[in-house]
Amino acid sequence: LRPGIRESEVAAAVAEVAYANDYQLSFPIIATINGQTLHNHDHSNMIKSGDMLLLDAGAETEMGYAGDMSSTIPADSKFTTRQKDIYDIQVAAHEAAVAALRPGIPFVDVYELSCKVIMEGLKDLGFVKGDPMEAVKAGAHAMFMPCGLGHMMGLDVHDMENLGEVYVGYDGQPKSTEFGRKSLRLGRKLEPGFVLTIEPGVYFIPELMDLWRSQNKFTEFINYEKLVTYKDFSGIRNEEDYLITEDGARLLGKKIPLHTEEVEALR
Repeated sequence: LRPGIRESEVAAAVAEVAYANDYQLSFPIIATINGQTLHNHDHSNMIKSGDMLLLDAGAETEMGYAGDMSSTIPADSKFTTRQKDIYDIQVAAHEAAVAALRPGIPFVDVYELSCKVIMEGLKDLGFVKGDPMEAVKAGAHAMFMPCGLGHMMGLDVHDMENLGEVYVGYDGQPKSTEFGRKSLRLGRKLEPGFVLTIEPGVYFIPELMDLWRSQNKFTEFINYEKLVTYKDFSGIRNEEDYLITEDGARLLGKKIPLHTEEVEALR
């Protein structure tokens, strides 16, 4: 990754690793400087200095089981101060979620914990006001995390797509209809043997900013004056795959660089 190449060149290099080892991709590669657009499969942009690239990719094992990992990487050798501030919040939410994984905990509780950590970090930076957990309960966190925390994974990368999320992810219980929370694919209590992803994100979506601001939505929790100055920021997520064990969780696959200093050491 470097300024002056297209996103497609990064996607091609990642795909080559899978195909050279006679593996199939788990899903079409996401490699984008517009990380604020979830599941963005366009690869046409030229990467510039000051950009970050969000890479989300996975390969299937010989038995057909899917992997799914994400990284957010600066185009330059180091993150800017602004990028690092938000990136560190994402990592804190990610690590809090991982630490909470264990049999018996409802995954919706892990989701709410990660959202609370994001809102606490953003409050420290002036984007958020009021009580962070109250903001999560109200749904204001969906400005920054309008998606779920992760999903079950197996022979399908989203292991409930054909059967349905209500049955696989919620054990037949109804899902929330609230924006953001309704995108949580997994909410049920975790059990030993479950394989799932952890992928909280912090996204700055200009269209959502404009919509909610025009509706005076969550003004008690969101500082729109500060928020709109980050319309050009894009979005950040990192993603790992975990197996729920009898007493906790185990990382599947090689540990990826997560902290800013680890990423910058690679760059």
